[in-house]
Amino acid sequence: MTTFNDMVDEVLLNLAGYTMRQDRLTYLTAALTSTSAVSATIASVDNVARGLIEIDEELLFIDSVNRPASSLVIAPFGRGYQGTTPATHALNAKVTIAPTFPRVAVKRAINDTVKAVYPQLWGIGSTTFTFSPAQSTYALPAEAEGIIAVSFSTTGPTKEWLPIKAWRHDPMANTGSFTSGNTISLYSGVEPGRTVQVTYSKEATAMSNNSDVFTTVTGLPLSTKDVIIYGAAYRLISFIDPSRLTYTSAEADEADRTKPIGSGSNAARFIFSLYQQRLQEEAGRLLGKYPVRIHYTR
Repeated sequence: MTTFNDMVDEVLLNLAGYTMRQDRLTYLTAALTSTSAVSATIASVDNVARGLIEIDEELLFIDSVNRPASSLVIAPFGRGYQGTTPATHALNAKVTIAPTFPRVAVKRAINDTVKAVYPQLWGIGSTTFTFSPAQSTYALPAEAEGIIAVSFSTTGPTKEWLPIKAWRHDPMANTGSFTSGNTISLYSGVEPGRTVQVTYSKEATAMSNNSDVFTTVTGLPLSTKDVIIYGAAYRLISFIDPSRLTYTSAEADEADRTKPIGSGSNAARFIFSLYQQRLQEEAGRLLGKYPVRIHYTR
C-alpha cells in the first residue's frame, strides 16, 4: 500500500543520487507548541545560518542564531514560509537545514504530474441508475470524461449484464436540466426497471494527506507509480544545476570539473525520457485492459 508520504520519500531518494548533496539534519530539543512561536531550540547549531530550515513539512525563515543557547530566532514573517502551513512540532521532530528539495515542493511536483498524465492515463469510475422507458437521457457525474462501457442487468437467475450498443455521451448538457452538465442518452432496448451501469474514464485525483493511498485517491493503477515518480523528479531537477550543489563540501572545485554547468538540464532530459517511455507503456497497457467498445449514436 503506497501512500503519498511514501512517494515523497521515494522522489527525494531518487534525486539524492543526482545532486550528490546530503541535507544537514538535526532535531528539536523542545516542542514548538504554537503556530506563531518565533524561537526554536535544536540539538546542534553547527551548520545553521540565517536562512531556511524545514521542520516536518513547514518551512521557516531563521533571522539569527544564538549559538551558546542552541536556539534559533525566527523572523516575524518566517512561519509558514513560501506558502507552507504553520504547524506545531513535537519534541525530537526532524529539522532539515537549507533543504535542497522541500517536501512541500515534492508534493506539488507529484500532484502536478498526477494531473498532467491525462488523457494518456486515466482513472476508472462507474455509476448506476434505473432505466425508465419514459426517459432516454440520464445524468452522469461531472468527473466522467469518456465512456468506456454501458451495460444493464438482465432478469432471471443468470445475473448477466448485457452491453448497450446505442448511446450518446454529452459532456456539455444543459445545466438547467442536469446539474452536472454531463449526460448519457440510451437508444437501444433496455428492459424497464433494470439497472444500468456506466463505466467511465476520469482525470486522476491529486493527493493531499500523507496517509492518502496512491491507488485509492488518484484512481490510477499501482503500476503507474514510477511514472509519477519520474514526472515529479524531472520537474524538480529541471531548476537545479548539480555543479552548484556541492558548494558545502571541501571537494566543491573538483566536483565542478566533473559536473559542468548544464548538468541539471541533462539530468532532467534523461529523467524526462524515462518518464515519456513509461507513460507510453502504461497508456498502452490501460487501453489493452479497457479497450474502446464500438457503439452507435443517432
